[in-house]
Amino acid sequence: MRAVLQRVSEASCTVDGKITGQIKQGFLVLLGIEDADTMEDLNWLAQKISGMRVFSDENEMMNKALADVNGDILLISQFTLFAATKKGNRPGFTKAAKPDIAIPLYEMMIEKLSALLEKKVETGIFGADMKIALINDGPVTIIIDTKNKE
Repeated sequence: MRAVLQRVSEASCTVDGKITGQIKQGFLVLLGIEDADTMEDLNWLAQKISGMRVFSDENEMMNKALADVNGDILLISQFTLFAATKKGNRPGFTKAAKPDIAIPLYEMMIEKLSALLEKKVETGIFGADMKIALINDGPVTIIIDTKNKE
């Protein structure tokens, strides 16, 4: 699994003119899932996301996690995070998991993050043409890949 976390002061997802998910302070998380991903990857990544200390404390140091600032998550499925770009100019997406594997893992990630944060995780719609709006705070953008745990 690969995730791009963007610390935001607000973010939203719109599909067909309707807002499907919207948050104030927190993380916009773009989540890519590949065929080789497991529940171990999911659990590790969910813990990393929920525990990532990139919110400012009283000394303006990045020292607080989502729970410390009552932050929210907008979770967006993003198969293009597994684009293969070595050859040519047209990316390939063969490493990205097909929907029969990706959808259940995406839904489990929603449940896991909701449980860790003890609040609802806002979402887009898997496979839809989504319009994402955000105000990146900082900017702070963190990339996490479960294949690079060490």
